[in-house]
Amino acid sequence: MSTDDERVATEPVATGPGDAEPEPLGEPAAVPRGSLRYRLRSNPATRTFYRVLVFVVGLLFIAGGIALSVLPGPLTIPPVLVGLWIWSTEFAWAQRLFLRFKVKGREAWEHAKRHPVSSIAITVGGIVAVVVGVWALQHFGVIEWVRATVGL
Repeated sequence: MSTDDERVATEPVATGPGDAEPEPLGEPAAVPRGSLRYRLRSNPATRTFYRVLVFVVGLLFIAGGIALSVLPGPLTIPPVLVGLWIWSTEFAWAQRLFLRFKVKGREAWEHAKRHPVSSIAITVGGIVAVVVGVWALQHFGVIEWVRATVGL
């Protein structure tokens, strides 16, 4: 049961006369009054810089998760969840997306725990496939050919 004081303590920061304008990165997530994030958002000089910084750091984790997508299994999920969590600390749309993705991540983890042998076999098979692919690219000189063709 929440009181009015608790609800007020996590309302989004009022930014003054520009409240009617939509935020370029989406609506800000609610933060407790008096917190560092509250003070950063209250200062017009740091508000946009902080939001862009949070967006870029979250994007790096998500890009790392996508880069791991060449490997089968649940290896993609942790970095993407971390990136979404970072975004969800600042963006309301990311909070909704994070909750949905977290449910999917739990389902994948439960599936991997129920079927450990197949999960391990698929993950190891994917790692072997990537190693063989990298070896083949180097062995057949594909990387050097691409560099020479592009002019690097």
